[in-house]
Amino acid sequence: MIRIEKSMTMSSVALAMVLLAAPSAQAQSADMTFFVTSNGPGKGADLGGLEGADAHCQKLAQAAGAGTKTWRAYLSTQAADGKPAINAKDRIGKGPWQNAKGTVIAKDVAELHGATNNLSKQTALSEKGEVINGAGDQPNRHDILTGSQADGTAFAGPDDRTCKNWTSSTQGAAMVGHFDRRGLGDDEPSKSWNSSHPSRGPDGGCSQADLKTTGGDGLLYCFAAN
Repeated sequence: MIRIEKSMTMSSVALAMVLLAAPSAQAQSADMTFFVTSNGPGKGADLGGLEGADAHCQKLAQAAGAGTKTWRAYLSTQAADGKPAINAKDRIGKGPWQNAKGTVIAKDVAELHGATNNLSKQTALSEKGEVINGAGDQPNRHDILTGSQADGTAFAGPDDRTCKNWTSSTQGAAMVGHFDRRGLGDDEPSKSWNSSHPSRGPDGGCSQADLKTTGGDGLLYCFAAN
């Protein structure tokens, strides 16, 4: 326990208060089971496949003090080269999930994909506990890579919705969601956190520059699967 004496200067008192608060903040970070990445790997939608995306989540969680958990990126892949599709909802554990401030965003997979989840600009915090720029901010970064339908499953059919299963930074397209639940209209896709619209752009749809043109930055949702 830190004892504050009358002789302590104001700067000393301030330092003491920071030290008192630090364990609580650190404990909250350790209990975090969900975050939006503060940055992407930097190669557009080429994440190095699911393995590379998961590693990115794990690295950021480790830096935030939550690296003892097994982290998974909320991403689907499509059937290709004889391999079956993978659903994002099947990769993230059972829940519940809470952000760096301790706010629960969903108690389980069903609630996460239902109408009552608690995911918004105020709760979809980064691993650092920071609010991320959304619609109306400069720059807008609200497009989150998911490659998923609204129910958390992969897309069937020939249309690319995962930038070649997260290995392309040029040709292809990736389905994105809006973490702030805001878009150009008041329709369900505009407000969808995980299935709003495909990426597009002059480089082919999957480059870092293309992701930025529609209001993204190559960011991911990360969930603790255990």
